[in-house]
Amino acid sequence: MATNPANRPVLVIDTTGRWCAAALQLATGRILQRDEAMERGQAERLAPLVGELLDEAGIAPRELWRIGVATGPGSFAGTRAGTAFARGLALASGAQAVGISSLAAMAREADPESRAAVFAVHDARRSELVWQVFSRGAAQGEPVRSDVADARAAFTASGAAHLAGSGAHLLDPASPWVDHSPLMALLALTREAGGDTPLPSPHYARPPDAALPGGIVP
Repeated sequence: MATNPANRPVLVIDTTGRWCAAALQLATGRILQRDEAMERGQAERLAPLVGELLDEAGIAPRELWRIGVATGPGSFAGTRAGTAFARGLALASGAQAVGISSLAAMAREADPESRAAVFAVHDARRSELVWQVFSRGAAQGEPVRSDVADARAAFTASGAAHLAGSGAHLLDPASPWVDHSPLMALLALTREAGGDTPLPSPHYARPPDAALPGGIVP
């Protein structure tokens, strides 16, 4: 874990789902946040939303220590927009950009003390799920994309005490999980990340459906 000099402010953003969300933790420990429901338009709303948080806190971007961003899996456009914004703001402000797996954030929210096993699962649509098992906060292998039946079998075999994420209801209709941005978990994981964390890169649930002329992926 890297040390935060003078406990400088930490910003996290999440545009991977049906929301545009951000939270800012100040040196005093106070947390300001915005979480707006939206199906699309995150790319246009994110910069003003973050500006509102910084203005409310009375700080400039250069005062930030880290900028954490949820890197998916999630919506293609939202994940791309959030990751690009975090990298751009980090470059402009001098803060460190930190990518946080959305599955890891879901797992952390379901098990804040990292004491149990969590099956974190994202609904990738088209009868597919992306899932990953976490034990005591540590990922057990890479994320897996599969159909619902295989994911359900993996969940049963994992013996996980917690089920989290937008695909939870597909594995267990009685799951209480409500799809939302795990902002507080993102804050915790951003603070705890190592100092040599690579630049954030989006994790897409699947390749995009369309490509630009010449085969260039948007």
